[in-house]
Order: sequence, then C-alpha cells, then structure tokens
Amino acid sequence: MREQGILAKWDDAKGYGFIQPQGGGPRLFVHIKAFGLRAGRPFVGERLSFEPGRDAQGKARALKVQSLEPRRPVTPPAAAPRAAGTARAAGSASLWLIPLFAVLVLLTHLAWPLPHGLWGFYVAMSLATFIVYWQDKRSAQRGGWRVAEGTLHGLALACGWPGALLAQQMLRHKSAKPAFRRVFWACVAGNILLFVLLFTPLLAQWRRV
Repeated sequence: MREQGILAKWDDAKGYGFIQPQGGGPRLFVHIKAFGLRAGRPFVGERLSFEPGRDAQGKARALKVQSLEPRRPVTPPAAAPRAAGTARAAGSASLWLIPLFAVLVLLTHLAWPLPHGLWGFYVAMSLATFIVYWQDKRSAQRGGWRVAEGTLHGLALACGWPGALLAQQMLRHKSAKPAFRRVFWACVAGNILLFVLLFTPLLAQWRRV
C-alpha cells in the first residue's frame, strides 16, 4: 500500500536520504536505487509516494519511490560538471605525491638509515586503507552501514594515506567532497611532517636552537 511523504534529507554524494511520511512517524531511509529511472536527482522538499518496506537486516526503508512533483526546480548551469572534471584532474595529479614520497624515504634512508620494516609498514597500512575505502564504497552503493570519516582520516594519518589516494582516484570515492578533502590533506601533511621530524636531524636542530 503506497504512502506519501517529503524528502527531508538527501546526500547526493552518498546516494541516500530520509523521507518524512505525510501521516507522521519516524523518517524512512531511502536509497537512490529505490527511485528507479528518473530524469533528475532527488532533492530536499520533494513530494514523493513510496511503498514501506524493509531491508535484508529488517530495518524500515522506502521502496519503489516516485516523485509527485510536476517538474524539478531549475538546476545551476553546467559549471558543476566542469568543477567535477577539474577536481578529478587535480586528484590524478596528486598521485605524483606517492612516488615523490618514496624518493624522500629513499634519500632519507641513504643519509640516515631508517628502521627496518618502516616502508613495509607504509605498504601494509596503505593496503588496509584501500580495502576500507572499497568496503565503504560498496556499502554506499548498497545502502549499508558506512565507515566513519574519522576512521578514514585516522588511517591516512597512520601511514595509510598513499592507499587512500589510490582508492579515491581508482574507486572515485571521497574524491569530490571539499570538507573531507581538506581534513584528508591535513592528515597527509601531518604524517609527512612527523616522518621528517622523527627520521631526520631536523627535530634535533630545532631543539638546539
């Protein structure tokens, strides 16, 4: 039996949101797949009809969603696709940071021998981070539980940022959200700075000053 409601919250990057039923009651989770084929993206305030249902875990959600709006509000001109293309190009260019960091590690090792296994630790953490990004991307597509952004940032700070960079570009995940990117790059800078302070004489020189 179909019901009606309003799209009260929508995250276009993640592809899900929540519908407030017209008759009251708790909000219902809705995934982009529930909308089927439609001309435009869902938007907050859109009037919808839907069938109440449940997912594989038995949680309430909206199914077979249809718009009750005569037409979608006018969207901004095609600056958004150009901005997305610019962001992807900048992200691809940022991959050069990985070989540059590898050169930094090599030069540092030649000048001041590094602990055994340090590079292996970076590789292991990067692989683990890539897998976590992949799982989060998969959960986003299926409407499942997501990995907290704080966890992703923690992995990047703990030497996993090369794997995070690869995942962002290869999986197209977390590569266009400005707030996330700002914190991510702060974690990358923090990790590289910590590496320099711990494994070069720079910290000792500062202490002498």
